[in-house]
Amino acid sequence: MAIKVRVPTPLRTLTSGKSDVSADGENVAALIKDLETNYPGMANRILEDNGEVRRFVNLFVNGEDIRFLEGIQTAVKAGDELSIVPAMAGGA
Repeated sequence: MAIKVRVPTPLRTLTSGKSDVSADGENVAALIKDLETNYPGMANRILEDNGEVRRFVNLFVNGEDIRFLEGIQTAVKAGDELSIVPAMAGGA
């Protein structure tokens, strides 16, 4: 089952400039694994070595932050959308 993945500008170098790609999997972890297969280097940008989502990366399934769901084990189904959003920081 293909899930739409929204790719932020900084990661589009890995997707040949595509802002939306498809990935297969039953949960977010499986989607990231599939993304890595099709777009090498993607998992390293999203996950720490221990498999946890990097501190400054936010993942949303249908607009819901996975940190408040089941983390990378959050289930997905056909028609869902995963958004990868880098955290913004800074200030005056």
